[in-house]
Amino acid sequence: MILFRYLTREVLLTMSAVAGILLLVIMGSRFIRYFSDAAEGDIPVTILGSLMMFHLPGFMELVLPLAFFLGILLAYGQMYMNSEITVMVACGMSPLRLLRVTLLPASVVAVLVGFCSLWLTPAGALQTAATLEEQRSRLDVSVLAPGRFQDFGGGRTAYISDFSSDGTEMQEVLVHERPNTENPHSFVTRAGSGYQETRVETGSRFLILENGERYGVVPGQQDAQRLTFERYTMRLGLSRGLQEFDSIEYATTAELWDDPNPRAQAQFQWRTGLPFMVFVLALIAQPLSRVNPRQGRFAKLLPAVFLYVAYLSLLLAAVDAIGSGKLSPLVGVWPVHLLFLGLGLLLLWRSQRKGMR
Repeated sequence: MILFRYLTREVLLTMSAVAGILLLVIMGSRFIRYFSDAAEGDIPVTILGSLMMFHLPGFMELVLPLAFFLGILLAYGQMYMNSEITVMVACGMSPLRLLRVTLLPASVVAVLVGFCSLWLTPAGALQTAATLEEQRSRLDVSVLAPGRFQDFGGGRTAYISDFSSDGTEMQEVLVHERPNTENPHSFVTRAGSGYQETRVETGSRFLILENGERYGVVPGQQDAQRLTFERYTMRLGLSRGLQEFDSIEYATTAELWDDPNPRAQAQFQWRTGLPFMVFVLALIAQPLSRVNPRQGRFAKLLPAVFLYVAYLSLLLAAVDAIGSGKLSPLVGVWPVHLLFLGLGLLLLWRSQRKGMR
């Protein structure tokens, strides 16, 4: 039990450090992308935190297998450098027994990856799509930036010169509404001030404009409409419901199981294959972590990363082949898993022979 706790602690601590660095890099890149959109006025700054939280499970399901793989390589590699595993083998611990010790933290990581890939990731993707679509489909004061023309969905473009001191009222508002199939007119509305109002009973959003004029023209015609108003109410519409998003990416795992569509089956096999990938990587990582003290703990790190990239690339290629109908869902991605499982067993067998010597 002392050895078990020691080995597990070293692997999990190293995995946590690697996962933290990888998440920092990936989430930082995505945050910069969203922050750029917020600076352009496409989304309000207030939802950046929610968007990053919705993306977190999708990052975790990819980062955790790689972090655990590298955690085993680095932790066991350091033990080989310090001759700790050599002493363990001399005391009767075979590589096979060491593998059994490794499989328990692998089971914990596989459960976390499965929880993310099977439940949290599709739910987070759905919430992300719904939040972004809601922002695109409605005009929100928090998104507007003074001195810029901005599109807000529904064929509308808005411009404001400034906000009031408390930030609730817009000054010198200009709204352009493009023609559509229902109304051939192109409208331009100018107002001295305006603010946004939400009706609690209906959930509808309205833009209230005060002291302005509204012009309507049909492209290609000389006639025009002109309206002078003290108060004009423009409905911005309701937020879209989550039920409108029916992409395979947003479907629950149970829905994918019942869907015979090749794209649904490809997505289902991708989600269910990620937890199994953790065990295969643990099987490969243990024999690869064996290094000569003169080589250094990073001697096999680069080949191991290339092996992981090949594993993930083949999985993605198989998923694409299933989705496009080039590969039967009955065959699926499992030959890729079996190929690398066989490679791991071969490496473990060679390690076992050396350990017995």
